[in-house]
Amino acid sequence: MEYRILGKTGIRVSKLAFGGSSLGSVFRSVAEEDGIRAVHTALDHGINLIDTAPYYGATKAETVLGKALKGVARDRYLLATKVARFGPEIGDFDFSAARVASSIEESLERLGVDHFDFIQVHDMEFGNIDQIVRETIPALREAQRQGKARFIGITCLPVRLFKEVMDQIEVDQIQSYCHYCLNDTALADILPYLKEKQVGIFNSAPLAMRLLTQEGPPLWHPAPAEVTAKCAEAAAFCASQGADLAKVALQFSVAHPDIHTTIVGTANPDRILENIRQIEDPLDADLLVKVREILRPIHNVTWSSGRP
Repeated sequence: MEYRILGKTGIRVSKLAFGGSSLGSVFRSVAEEDGIRAVHTALDHGINLIDTAPYYGATKAETVLGKALKGVARDRYLLATKVARFGPEIGDFDFSAARVASSIEESLERLGVDHFDFIQVHDMEFGNIDQIVRETIPALREAQRQGKARFIGITCLPVRLFKEVMDQIEVDQIQSYCHYCLNDTALADILPYLKEKQVGIFNSAPLAMRLLTQEGPPLWHPAPAEVTAKCAEAAAFCASQGADLAKVALQFSVAHPDIHTTIVGTANPDRILENIRQIEDPLDADLLVKVREILRPIHNVTWSSGRP
């Protein structure tokens, strides 16, 4: 496993990270014992960052992860969770300082730890940016001063919001999803800005929430029809070449040296081992060119997220 220095934090993070949403049965029903085994497999094979949130599975992901981490030495892993999002609707968000504080305590209890390495504002496009800058992020800094978090960060889908917020207030880390993958590299446009700020970068959903797989996305996927169709075309082309689109997508995402870690969500221990093997294989440059040409008409075509 290759490790990279996570911005100004100085932390060495594995270039592949474990996405805890899978433990909450977000994509499929997952037996608790399988999820626990997946966490142990990841840790035993060099993955040292685990990212989760209260929202995933309505706290199930944190609960299962807490059981998996019981008895594991705290210095074997970096733990990231989130605040502010607790359900799928606008009314399920709460960016207030009071709720930030209570959410952190609840997550600490569920996960059975006394501190997090990273606490992040979850999906800040659903909040009021002024409140996030003036209240939510300062509340995270207060938790940091209390020793409950080593670093604080922000997450969202719209890439533009990272700069909008960071022009006003300092954070240590950001998490972007679906914006550095084969079909969408919008995150790359702000990498110089992020590098200047020396923030740690978590890139999640390198398979674009299963768009970039042979099986295709779940029915709830928000991508426009033309995006889904082009990704299916790319998957069919890879299959005709005896290749796997998901492997190409994962290799592409982890290859960028300025993206510190890429989060993959799976509660399947065998899939974790497969992912680790795949990122060590050489990337087929000719195949990559052809796949990206198929996807060129929908490059950076995204979907809306957040407040209307």
